[in-house]
Amino acid sequence: MDLVIVESPAKAKTIERYLGDGYKVLASYGHIRDLDPGEGSVDPKNDFAQKWTIDGQARSRVQELSKAAKEADRIILATDPDREGEAISWHLANVLRDQRGLAKLPMSRVVFHEVTKSAVLEAMANPRDINDELVHAYLARRLLDYLVGYTLSPVLWRKLPGARSAGRVQSVALRLICQREVEIESFVPLHYWSVEADLEFDGKRGLTAKLEHADGRKLGREDITSEETAQAYVARISSQGMRVEAVKTTPRQNKPAAPFTTSTLQQEAARKLRFSAKRTMQTAQRLYEAGHITYMRTDGTSLSKDAVADIRGMIEKEFDAKHLPNSPRMFGAKNPNAQEAHEAIRPTTINRKPGSIKLEGDQERLYSLIWKRTMACQMANAEYLDTRIDLRTLDGTLGLGATGRVMTFGGFMDLYHEGLDDQEEEQDNRLPKINEGEEAKVHEARDIAHTTKPPARFTEATLVKELERLGIGRPSTYASIISVLEDRGYVRLDQRRFFAEDTGRVLSVFLDAFFHTYVAYDFTAELERKLDRITNGELDWLEVMREFWTGFEKAVDATSELRVRDVIDVLDRELDQHLFPVTEENPEPRKCPACGTGMLGLRIAKNGGFVGCSNYPECNHTKNLGKSSDGEASDLPRELGPDELGRMISLKTGRFGPYLERVADEGEKPHRVSVPKDLSLENLSLDMALKLITMPRQVGIHEDQPIMANLGRYGPYLSHGNKNAKLAGTLEALEIGMNLAVEKLANAKEKMPATELGNHTNGKMITLKSGRFGPYVQMDKVMANIPKATDPKEVTLAMAIELIDKKMAKGGAKTTKTRAGAKKSAKK
Repeated sequence: MDLVIVESPAKAKTIERYLGDGYKVLASYGHIRDLDPGEGSVDPKNDFAQKWTIDGQARSRVQELSKAAKEADRIILATDPDREGEAISWHLANVLRDQRGLAKLPMSRVVFHEVTKSAVLEAMANPRDINDELVHAYLARRLLDYLVGYTLSPVLWRKLPGARSAGRVQSVALRLICQREVEIESFVPLHYWSVEADLEFDGKRGLTAKLEHADGRKLGREDITSEETAQAYVARISSQGMRVEAVKTTPRQNKPAAPFTTSTLQQEAARKLRFSAKRTMQTAQRLYEAGHITYMRTDGTSLSKDAVADIRGMIEKEFDAKHLPNSPRMFGAKNPNAQEAHEAIRPTTINRKPGSIKLEGDQERLYSLIWKRTMACQMANAEYLDTRIDLRTLDGTLGLGATGRVMTFGGFMDLYHEGLDDQEEEQDNRLPKINEGEEAKVHEARDIAHTTKPPARFTEATLVKELERLGIGRPSTYASIISVLEDRGYVRLDQRRFFAEDTGRVLSVFLDAFFHTYVAYDFTAELERKLDRITNGELDWLEVMREFWTGFEKAVDATSELRVRDVIDVLDRELDQHLFPVTEENPEPRKCPACGTGMLGLRIAKNGGFVGCSNYPECNHTKNLGKSSDGEASDLPRELGPDELGRMISLKTGRFGPYLERVADEGEKPHRVSVPKDLSLENLSLDMALKLITMPRQVGIHEDQPIMANLGRYGPYLSHGNKNAKLAGTLEALEIGMNLAVEKLANAKEKMPATELGNHTNGKMITLKSGRFGPYVQMDKVMANIPKATDPKEVTLAMAIELIDKKMAKGGAKTTKTRAGAKKSAKK
């Protein structure tokens, strides 16, 4: 009997079924040992010797594995096919060989990238030894993380009380988020104008063109910097006709994206499914272990020849011949590291369409995303016609332009299209047929005011994308990096955007000031490249460790003479704009509001940083640093600004919570809208308020019916005919575009229309309806659910009367509760 050891019990059951008699498959449940949590588990003076420990839970697993191994003829280590999986096999081999009677037992390593019978049997037929290079790369990474954490943390506790800890890669990711906050705080908005005109041809055809040239020069997007200049252009355009100078139509194509890597899967799942990186990886792990997808930790975009052939066959079956290119697509490698050899993430069997296998919830949604992306990558390009029309005023001084795009063939986009970050989705914009030399009348010209926006805060998708671009960490570590930052309270995720907390800002400034080299992007990326070179056998791992430790130890020693006062001065200076922003309402933010004479500054206590007055102890005014107070309404009411008709919109709070109010026209009541709970009051802008106050919003027209985004009693949703689709949050309802809306509605169940079944014996009408919790029958205020085993289409009037009568017997009619307490108090 051979003992096969894998990582998870779910995978163990599947593989044991594939292998049959003669094999026993057990799970290690991940790592069985780790560095001892105490100090001194890595000794830099002794070639970085390690002290490993097996915790309580792992000890019982080791005993179970050892017992089974003593009855086996050989041990086969079948953990995951990456650096971490190789490390688990290495630990298992070392621990089991130390057990009595197992030192000489044959032991081999096998790897497979998909949990299918053919892949497992092929791996079993090709065993190998444990890969020393992969193990050395793991050791270097794990030991570096340990040394940075255990060496830097005591420095933080002494010099920066309140700071919890700092990690090698997490600190660099934190710096990214904090630097974005600095960019936003220092951003100075620029006001500019654009000019556009509605033009008519023969009174039948029309288009809108934008001013692009004036008096012999090309106008940049932000070149018109005053309203007076913009209005002067409007007057000049309005006073004369226009002539078409050129019409150019260009065919263009869009290629499909490559199949998923770990990084792009995390990004797309964040955009389309609103999954965190951690949630994506946990779901993908379950899909892999169940044999539905290939291994989910990979940097590669290649597909096997057999997989490509199967995909092309499926495209031919599901679509017309034009959707299948003449030859397969090949996707090149981007990152030259050891995990590149893995295939991209794909379904193990492309014939298993979403919905054809038993999956629920997150697994169903993520599998559908992977299946569509895999199919799309081998489909034909999407085809467009781009049209450009150049016009000029009759006096030749002003030039206007109009552009249009029309999709002529959907190609891969008939199945799937990649999500976008911080930009609008492209929409078809069809222009009328216009000929060169035609003249047009100006129906209306207008100027439009704009304000430049600060850089957007990172979403999970854009943070992962930036980490990958800079070469910081590896895709398999992104989920844990983000989780650690959130768990330690250094950042928070609000409206799917990362905000740096005060504690995170303080820590990041400290590290940047006193350990700049080790949070520098280039240094961290170069270290990652060295770790990859260790994996490839190009560098000695101990040499890399020695080089790093020599410099890092000196940097730590240099802080020994650093006084806390010096730290405070640096932090106070670097965080000035964040802690003490100058505004029109508060031109002297450092002036103490309590005593009026003292100056506010950053102070450090054993529990962390706070803002205090220079007149202490005479003045005890303080303000704690920490998590922001988003959601508090202490600064309300607050004016947000006027709408396009000059009506002021304010953010207020009332009996039922915060709400928006728009000043009413004479003789009308103010328009009020509650602020959804998932929106941050502190970051509620005028633009967002305008969108909220005008809800519901028409997203577009699909199949001759409008798609509406709305905010309902149970949250935001889309509606289209008899279909409703739930949305992830208010922000999605305000911003969702047509492509994603159509996709969401396609996956939604059609809502059953209300049907009158007939009158009850008491003469009242009974109606069959569909609600949030399923189908039900209703008579006045009495509602009774249809049993789950009953098809709503089979419900008769007699059945409905019986359900209503049973409900009434139980006292099922809705009643309005009387506020007795309020009445009593009113009588007093």
